[in-house]
Amino acid sequence: MVIGSVRFELLIYDAQSLKEKRSVLKSVRTRLQQKYNLSVAEIGYQDVWQRAELAIVTVSKNQTICERELQRALAFVDAEPAVERTVTRFEWL
Repeated sequence: MVIGSVRFELLIYDAQSLKEKRSVLKSVRTRLQQKYNLSVAEIGYQDVWQRAELAIVTVSKNQTICERELQRALAFVDAEPAVERTVTRFEWL
């Protein structure tokens, strides 16, 4: 069994309040969880309007499957016009 996780920072340029930021993040998180077999959580910058840090985690029998799912999720985030992904870190357990 392999646990794959990716942590990444997001810039949310159009957010002018924490309420707007939460709205954008909720939309991204919900669609990621519905479309892929992943767990998603906001893990950093909760009090900053235009910045967020998310973690995505998946479990599989081998690293190749985990990596493929995480790459698909990151491609989905990259296609989202409301956010820009910056610093990204992968971890394997």
